[in-house]
Parts: sequence; C-alpha cells; structure tokens
Amino acid sequence: MKKTLFHLLLLWVSFGTTAAVAQESTFVQEYLERLENSRKYLLLVAEMMPEESYHYKATPASMSFAEHLMHIAWAMDWHSQSLMGERAARDWNTDIELQVEKKTKAEMMVKVDETFRHTIAFINQFDTARLGERLDYFGADRTKRQILLLLADHITHHRAQMLVSLRLKGLQPPRYVLYQ
Repeated sequence: MKKTLFHLLLLWVSFGTTAAVAQESTFVQEYLERLENSRKYLLLVAEMMPEESYHYKATPASMSFAEHLMHIAWAMDWHSQSLMGERAARDWNTDIELQVEKKTKAEMMVKVDETFRHTIAFINQFDTARLGERLDYFGADRTKRQILLLLADHITHHRAQMLVSLRLKGLQPPRYVLYQ
C-alpha cells in the first residue's frame, strides 16, 4: 500500500512539473509572437517619420522621436541581456551603440531591428524553468516572467509616444496590428 501511494505521489509530482514546464514554454512562444509583431509595427512607425523630424519633441521636456526609438532598443537589451541573462549592463553614459548619437534614421532602424532580433533569439533559447527566478527591479521583487511583461509594457509606452509625435506632425500612423 505504501509503495502504491509513493508511486502515485511520484506520478502526480512529475505530471505537475511537466504541466508547469509546458505552460512556461507556451507563455514564451506566445510572448515571442507578440514581440515579433511589436518589432514589425515599431519599424513601420519609425519608417513613417521623415528623417528631418526625428529630433521632434512633443513638448520641450519630452524625449525626441529618435530618443524614444533608441530607448526602446536600450531597454530591450537591458531587460533581456542584463536582467534575464545576467550580462553586465551597458553604461548609458559611455556606450553609444544604442543611443541616438549622430545616427541616421536608417542606422537607428537597423540597430532597433537588430536589437529586437537578438532579444527574440535570447528569449527563444532562455531556459523556461528560470522564469520563476526572482530579482530586484528598481526596489521591487519581480520574477523573470514579470520582467518580460514589463518589457512589453515599456515598448508599448514609448511607441505610443512616438505615435503621438506622428500625429502632431500631421502624419497618419500605420494601422494598429493586433496582438503586440
């Protein structure tokens, strides 16, 4: 009887673990689909703004259109490579790879696309068993799963400000793409 109970318990635990891993894998695949759609839409938004308006600011205190674009790239790199992957963070004051710093519109778009692709590849290879790991996020205790959700919100936040800039410049933003 004890042996049967032990085997049932072992079967129950292994089924629960398998189900949790499958759920995490599904979460990552759904997240990657969303991130890919976000990449495509952001590049459409970036393409619409004329290069001469890339330094346009909706208000004097706002980031420019270009600064929003490159800030999205910097945040993707930081959230994935540094927080999730534990690579040392880039020094914002000295590392100009993901800053506007004398880049053309085309160079910024290439860099953003490249950063999206690196982030997607990183997340695709990420061990889903680590999504529950906790870390400090500006003083808040968050899981790595939450970090991915925060990253998606961050991209949306800055892209929305870019959409406002397009409208203020008299441009019709590209049609919204669902699930991004």
